[in-house]
Amino acid sequence: MLVIDTRLSLPLSEIEVVAIRAQGAGGQNIHKTASAVHLRFDVLRSSLPDEVKQRLLARADRRLSKDGVVVIKAQQFRSLDQNRDAALERLAELIRGAARVPRVRKATKPTLASKRRRVDDKTRRGRIKTLRGSVDD
Repeated sequence: MLVIDTRLSLPLSEIEVVAIRAQGAGGQNIHKTASAVHLRFDVLRSSLPDEVKQRLLARADRRLSKDGVVVIKAQQFRSLDQNRDAALERLAELIRGAARVPRVRKATKPTLASKRRRVDDKTRRGRIKTLRGSVDD
């Protein structure tokens, strides 16, 4: 089980983890071993609550495909196990962000004092600008 938070967890059977070769420079052995990880998680077929799914799909995240599949590539470490753990933690962090219910913004009106300050500032700036005019002799 991948534990997201105290009340939310995912079975590992819903997450597809594939070992791939890491990119970039490396030693002699790095060209023969598959130490990077490609993680795929289908949001629509998952056991996540519907409201978490909707918030996750609504995010503008480049790791989320049009089909609703989260793709995470982890190749930071030289070890396959460490990369797998890093990819799972990044997925958990992404789901944690979608599980948080956003606060509803309450519309407020500007106070009378702030309106007066704004108008006073505008008139003061206008007066300064008129004094910048050309001097007639």
